[in-house]
Amino acid sequence: MSRAKDLAKKNSLRIKRKKRVRGKISGTASRPRVTVFKSNRYLSAQAVNDVEGVTLASVNSKAMNLNVSKENATKVAATFAESLKAANITEVVFDKNGYLYHGVVAAFADALRDNGIKL
Repeated sequence: MSRAKDLAKKNSLRIKRKKRVRGKISGTASRPRVTVFKSNRYLSAQAVNDVEGVTLASVNSKAMNLNVSKENATKVAATFAESLKAANITEVVFDKNGYLYHGVVAAFADALRDNGIKL
């Protein structure tokens, strides 16, 4: 019972951080917001134009048959960078979605930079 409460508290704190950050950043057509979602099994990311409310590009590690790890985050980021370049996007605003900039999230962001996307 205690573990369930701890997980609920942890998730509610992440949601709180997410809302605080989302009040300060926004994506446009020329510089979309890249948001990352990480579960225990998969990693997904999408580039969002918040002005029009549309997703410009997205990637999901489940579709690539990859689980969550730093090595797989770099593979997912490389694929995502290709789809961003195909949409003529080279500069983005990074939204870590309330997660710590550590581990998988940091590996994903670094791999995006290595593939020519400005954060």
